[in-house]
Amino acid sequence: MFSVLPDQPQDKILAIMKLFREDARTDKIDLGVGVYKDAEGRTPIMRAIKTAEKKLWDVEDTKSYVGLVGAEDFNDAMVEMVLADAVSRDAVASAATPGGTGAVHQAFEMVKLASDTATVWVSNPSWGNHISMLNHLKIPNKKYRYFDNGDLDFAGMISDLNSAAPGDVILLHGCCHNPTGVNLTPAQWQQAVDLLVERDLIPMIDIAYQGFGNGIDEDAAGVRLVAATCPEVLIAASCSKNFGVYRERTGIFMAVSNTSKGKAKAQASMAHLNRQNFSFPPDHGARLVTMVLNDPELRADWLAEVEAVRVGMLDLRKQLAAELKRTTNSDRFDFIADHRGMFSMIGITEEQVKALRDDHGIYAVSDSRINIAGLNAETVPILAKAIADVL
Repeated sequence: MFSVLPDQPQDKILAIMKLFREDARTDKIDLGVGVYKDAEGRTPIMRAIKTAEKKLWDVEDTKSYVGLVGAEDFNDAMVEMVLADAVSRDAVASAATPGGTGAVHQAFEMVKLASDTATVWVSNPSWGNHISMLNHLKIPNKKYRYFDNGDLDFAGMISDLNSAAPGDVILLHGCCHNPTGVNLTPAQWQQAVDLLVERDLIPMIDIAYQGFGNGIDEDAAGVRLVAATCPEVLIAASCSKNFGVYRERTGIFMAVSNTSKGKAKAQASMAHLNRQNFSFPPDHGARLVTMVLNDPELRADWLAEVEAVRVGMLDLRKQLAAELKRTTNSDRFDFIADHRGMFSMIGITEEQVKALRDDHGIYAVSDSRINIAGLNAETVPILAKAIADVL
């Protein structure tokens, strides 16, 4: 059996991780892997999470399973964080998942359960695993224009989505678009929502970086507008970045329905899909997140740390844009300061990305995506000089 298994394409990010590990240079810089790093290059445990873990150590008295869709208090806390009062809690079906990736996968599975013909429309570019999972599940998918020369191609996006068929699913990034860092403005969110409603399209929102763009509530504004306006909405949310619980695989899949029957069917399907894929979701990370969100002191400390992370990344963006303007004598890279989140596509060729790696020990994804959080004040000038060198 094993000998006839098909060859699988190599994941670009995992390939970069391998190359970086094998590089013997001591001054190498990793801007490929999508994890937050502090100025010392560590991915720290957040203060509130560490405090919650210590408390949990004292009070946890079982490792028994939680329910098929996770613990109710976790689901409630996450629905409140993402949606606030945009819709009634009674309108939201929810299920805990192994990370945001698990939430996206379960959402795609639900699309497939509901329709053999619905096409999922994905931004071009998007997180690579979106298309990979859709193809693995044999779900029809198409791309809509999104990014052009450092800016949002909103006219192209709207034009492409106008060709989507009723019942198609439109995958949107809630904030901090991966890999570009460019997001819809409030006015553009409204225009997109109007199109979704007019053409009977179903929005699916992947929100993995809430708090890293403009703030916890600000980053969820688009999601809340969609949820409050569209009859049915799929939402996949991750706790990996904003709570720093990467390895605990903590996420949630939500479905908003404007009918009680629709919500009940979505909730039953979530339980069924969890059972078929992994049965009971992991709870350790979910327990910590719940403790942080429901304890006023822990929540305040967490919000302060997320804000410090957000501001730190904005400062790095501004510094990098300024350094690139100085080293290239051009405003070509000014957009980096305006974008949000961990990532930006800097708009250099695959050959130039390779030259960054080979000649300067700087690792980025071949499409020119860099992880802003992989930089610090000392490495920003090094990167700017290297980019100027390979141009």
